[in-house]
Amino acid sequence: MIARIWHGWTSAADADAYQHLLLTEVVPDIEARCVAGLMQIDVLRHDDAGGVEFTTIMLFDTVDAVRRFAGDNFAVAHVPPAARALLARFDARATHHDVLDRRCQPDHPRGRP
Repeated sequence: MIARIWHGWTSAADADAYQHLLLTEVVPDIEARCVAGLMQIDVLRHDDAGGVEFTTIMLFDTVDAVRRFAGDNFAVAHVPPAARALLARFDARATHHDVLDRRCQPDHPRGRP
């Protein structure tokens, strides 16, 4: 399994608008592509005094699945123009990590066996 991790930062003033765009347009557009091998998309938000950091973690079953999503130069970040307009800065490249272990907890209401 491969985790594709990307970060973008907004000002506090633009954070809610970016979050709305991310959750109502960007992620649904990715989902609508029905990329074979895309397993999950997690969206994280961290507010601090310097602004707001957003992190996306996409889980793919193989590197080939990442290529189906992002093309042969799959490290390059894909940031739509509307998102760029709200971001103060962002990673130009996503990082890709081998997922060595996942420990979902089946006794937790949100755990998956």
